[in-house]
Amino acid sequence: MQNSSMHEKPARIARFFADLPIRAGGIVRLPEDAAHHAVHVLRLRPGDEVTLFHGRGGEYSGRIAAVDRLRVSVDVLAHRPVEREAALAVTLVQGVSAGEKMDFTVQKATELGVAAVQPVVCERSTGRVSGERAQIKRSHWRRVAVSACEQCGRNRIPDVLPVLALADFCREPPPPGMRLLLAPRSELRLGAAAARPAGPVTLAAGPEAGFTDAEASALVEAGFTPVRLGPRVLRTETAALAALAALQALAGEF
Repeated sequence: MQNSSMHEKPARIARFFADLPIRAGGIVRLPEDAAHHAVHVLRLRPGDEVTLFHGRGGEYSGRIAAVDRLRVSVDVLAHRPVEREAALAVTLVQGVSAGEKMDFTVQKATELGVAAVQPVVCERSTGRVSGERAQIKRSHWRRVAVSACEQCGRNRIPDVLPVLALADFCREPPPPGMRLLLAPRSELRLGAAAARPAGPVTLAAGPEAGFTDAEASALVEAGFTPVRLGPRVLRTETAALAALAALQALAGEF
């Protein structure tokens, strides 16, 4: 009978983001958050294989060299020029929602291949952020995106842009490419408006109670086309993700 106290190899190779210079043949010390996860959650030990990425392209195979409390050193073995980015670059303009709903949206949008997330504060936003709190929330959402990349295999972190009031976003120069506004009362289906998306797409999704009529009008004036996903009204954390998945499917991702 095998001794249950023996160290078992992890079921899958753990991936860690390290915003550090990484090169094959070198040694990298994991950042504190990554080291804590490696030691206390994954129970990694010297000799375990890991994958590192710095967000600037490709990934690196590595092996745990030493563990001393939260000082985890990794021998970097080789660079793999692999990318898992979506062919369709989508920026999600997301009305800020409360707490875990916004975290969930950022996490799953990252897994679905979103290129960037633009948080916007709307009249009906319940998770209001401004000033220093806006920067704190942005940093938090970026950590959520990093964690999602570690899990899903992406080697590039989607850009989490500074929080803007929706009115300020609408006053900026319009983003290039197709611009779509999720509007459940629209007669135009998303599949008809974006039958073969090829260039960049900007997708606007409202907060929990949706955009106000004035906000929707401002987005239309900024070049957004109102589209609906189907006959049902979806929650904010469902609508954006369903639309992202539909767009990637229309572009041939799935």
